[in-house]
Amino acid sequence: MLALASLSGAADAAWARHGAPFADLAFLGGLALDAEARAAARDLVARGREEFLPDDPLAFADAQLAALAGAPIRPGLNVRSATVDPIRAAATVCARHDAVVEINAHCRQAELCAAGCGETLLRDADRLTRYVAAAAETGATVSVKMRTEVDGVDLPATARRVAAAGADIVHVDAMDSEPVVADVAAVTPETRVLANNGVRDRETAWEYLAYGADGVSVGRPSDDPAVLRRVARAVDDWDRRAAGPQTADRRDGRVPE
Repeated sequence: MLALASLSGAADAAWARHGAPFADLAFLGGLALDAEARAAARDLVARGREEFLPDDPLAFADAQLAALAGAPIRPGLNVRSATVDPIRAAATVCARHDAVVEINAHCRQAELCAAGCGETLLRDADRLTRYVAAAAETGATVSVKMRTEVDGVDLPATARRVAAAGADIVHVDAMDSEPVVADVAAVTPETRVLANNGVRDRETAWEYLAYGADGVSVGRPSDDPAVLRRVARAVDDWDRRAAGPQTADRRDGRVPE
């Protein structure tokens, strides 16, 4: 599996369609949902970052996901919230479009952490699991984006808890601790593991796949067809080793079912 990772203020429906010939899944967003997350996003914009700040986040999500109807890529939506009810509401929208809702327990910007979003959720696994359970109750496919190297956080233990709460995908930004992907995969055997950070070519993709990841995601160069083509070919080649030559080839624009 090859996914396109969300890019704040840039990962919209048009971006997803651009990467559709190469990838299986595209996470739109990140999208700030509640008042606290939106205030933090406005502070980020004030210091020069790009953020999606529509007047109505759920209507925006609904329109963006609808714009991908019939596209040869499954959409996802990366969301941030300091409270659980907006997570449930966003998951309901995603379920309607057969999209993946991705709970952001990943962002480390000071403004978002001060609001109770992003990686602060990794330090509060009880709250994170409530988010996952609320999203899963809607029938949506649930992903949790998390990162390694957060002080005081046992990432495999947290991954095990979110999987038990109903997460279908654990999306791990490995930072400079790539072997942690193997530890996460070992304790979440029924949950798909996506690995992220520095995925650019065969070498970087195969490293994560060898650690037991079910797929990889491409972040910053996700709008670069040359990078996506290299990574898609690498994922296809890895899959062929296990499944045989009938595996579909994304570099020819065909996305497996």
